[in-house]
Amino acid sequence: MSSQPIRPSRDPFRTALFVLTVLTVSRIHEQYKWLSVLRPALIATALAALYAYIRPDVVSRRSLLTVWPAKVMVAFLVWACLSAVFGISFGNSASFILNVYVKTIVFAFLIIAAVRTTNDLAVFVWAYAVATGLLCYTSLFVFQVHHYAAGYDRLANADTYDANDLGLVLVVGLAFTLLALQNSKAKGKVFCTIVLLGTGAAIAKTGSRGAFVGLMALGVGALLLLDRVPVAQRVGFVMVTILGLTIWAPPGYFKQMQTIEDPKSDYNWSAVNGRRQVAIRGMGYMSRFPIFGVGMHNFARAECFISDKALHHEVGTGIRCTPPHNAYVESGAELGVPGLALWLLVIPGGVFQLIRLRLRMPRHWPRGDPEQRFLYLMTVYLAVALVGYSFGSFFLSFAWTDISYFLMAMLAGTWVCVNERLAHDRAVASGGGAGRGPMREPRRRSGWRATASTYGGANAIGGGS
Repeated sequence: MSSQPIRPSRDPFRTALFVLTVLTVSRIHEQYKWLSVLRPALIATALAALYAYIRPDVVSRRSLLTVWPAKVMVAFLVWACLSAVFGISFGNSASFILNVYVKTIVFAFLIIAAVRTTNDLAVFVWAYAVATGLLCYTSLFVFQVHHYAAGYDRLANADTYDANDLGLVLVVGLAFTLLALQNSKAKGKVFCTIVLLGTGAAIAKTGSRGAFVGLMALGVGALLLLDRVPVAQRVGFVMVTILGLTIWAPPGYFKQMQTIEDPKSDYNWSAVNGRRQVAIRGMGYMSRFPIFGVGMHNFARAECFISDKALHHEVGTGIRCTPPHNAYVESGAELGVPGLALWLLVIPGGVFQLIRLRLRMPRHWPRGDPEQRFLYLMTVYLAVALVGYSFGSFFLSFAWTDISYFLMAMLAGTWVCVNERLAHDRAVASGGGAGRGPMREPRRRSGWRATASTYGGANAIGGGS
């Protein structure tokens, strides 16, 4: 059995998408204006599209809608368009969909189109790990910490993410960095270990209670789901991050986290713009507009025009157009009951789907060839990421973000690769196909008659719902 790790593909198409993913997740180009002026994300997208046009064999030949996560994304897009028509502000929803949401959908489908083999899937695992490292750097050495009157310090002037948002992006990064750590040689392991330490420190600096909850959920998920990894190693993964969090925690951090134990004493419980009251109003919007909701990106508008808060607002005083601060509330209020159902299906529901997918794997896969081991670990660590994200997004307006759709795309790519490898192994076992090296990529031919995917192209099994 080979001990070599899966090596990410390095052709120009996937290199461009690697850069695009790093930029999308880290937003490093937004931190430095000279880099932002160059429009690197747009250039990376254009280069990827151009190369795919010149060399169509670099793109997966299977239908992009082969697997259920891709179908869910299309359902989101269709329902978003309908919600714009039947919502409370067509112009506001349409502007967001055309200027922001469509780009997010395109980004996710580019990832799905890029995944022909397991090697391609590894490209995006490493891209998120590198992006996490960049976010650690900016959090620890660029962004400034502000002291608040309540007696704690936290990041205040993050130019790429709000501190709470940054915390959850880093929590997801932990899972992908752990996967990269287990699928790398010495240099890669050193890099990933440094990123794990930095991630704990950066999460502490955000001062985000939502990120702390997500981190705890991710830790529990890792301890429970990594059942084929020795307990000492599982605990070690968690302890490395906790070590970074403990050593570099700013003053007042743990005191601030202790307020989670008594939520009723926090302003978020009773204040009119606190998270609890906002969530109650959000559920009211969903019950009032159960089919299409108030329209994508119209939550804040609903707060200022149709809410009880707006109806009882005293003329001449200010009113806050509050965002939902909760991805579940956001999806339900803005896209109605169908929107909430889709979110539950693909984010927390994705955890159970991955467990179901893993149960279909032969028991030898965790000790099998490099591809089998990687795919087994992919189902585990992606499930761990979704556990942390499911809890962390309960405190953030993350329903329509790039991170959510990146996770959906990775779910789709994992589903495809696992099912195609299972189909290949069954064919070999039944004598219906010759053996092959598990890491072999398809031969690349120029022109439009390019070969299909490694495991059978358009006729390969792509999985079900």
